[in-house]
Amino acid sequence: MVEPQIVILVVAGSSPVDHPIFLFGYPPIVQVPRESLHYLQSEIRWANKNEVLMESIEVKISYKFRNPLLLAEALTHPSLAYESHKAQFDNQRLEFLGDSVLQLILTEHLFRKFSVFPEGRMTKLRAQVVSRDALAQFANSLQLGSYILLGKGEEASGGRKRASTLADAFESLIGAIYIDGGMEPARKLVVDLIDPEIDGILENLDSGNPKGTLQETLQAISTDPPRYRIIGESGPDHRKVFHVQVVWKDIILAQGRGKSKKEAEVRASVEALRKKLWLEFADSSAT
Repeated sequence: MVEPQIVILVVAGSSPVDHPIFLFGYPPIVQVPRESLHYLQSEIRWANKNEVLMESIEVKISYKFRNPLLLAEALTHPSLAYESHKAQFDNQRLEFLGDSVLQLILTEHLFRKFSVFPEGRMTKLRAQVVSRDALAQFANSLQLGSYILLGKGEEASGGRKRASTLADAFESLIGAIYIDGGMEPARKLVVDLIDPEIDGILENLDSGNPKGTLQETLQAISTDPPRYRIIGESGPDHRKVFHVQVVWKDIILAQGRGKSKKEAEVRASVEALRKKLWLEFADSSAT
């Protein structure tokens, strides 16, 4: 027996033949209650008016949706349903899914990219990358704020630029791509956006406690801690400058200068983190 099929069509591209239209069928991918049909009719009008915008975001993310209804859902803020007092979809479910997909993609990427990082450092780095402000910046790089469907009150209060709204939309977009095309296109979007920013995020992370970060990194390779040696002093007593080396396994990782021993050690550790000379030892140990 052939099951009946209900299809609601919402044009999302300039060519219905080349570009799929919004499809809502049975069994449905997205549950849309019967009382939401009026909302969907308004969405048809919105999509017809803004089809260029829908296509432009697909260009930005280098992904064309097979079911663009998922894209519409990812960009629909809960305030729209709240103001209309009607049951309709919003992006909260996709946000829930996208958060987990993002965590998995990023965790695997960090694991492969930073092969000598200990678990603690990777955890801190991941937390920075998926913070609300960082995700909002990634959303801004795609200009997601221009595409989000908001209620009038949320729009008037600046919701289109609100960091939490942008971060949620970014996670929802990842969830929508995962449902529509699987892990690979979701991974490509995440890695292409995030990877160029990771070194800068890592540098800011390290600047908070460079000595601790250096020790944690090195002891993930060997139990030997880094050691700091004063190799010289210069200047008069009231303006003395200390010169320090940081050494690990007889490898001089870096040098630093400062007005105190502590300042010199911190600067040496910062330079050591920049040079990463321990990687040569890690590579030779692996062979």
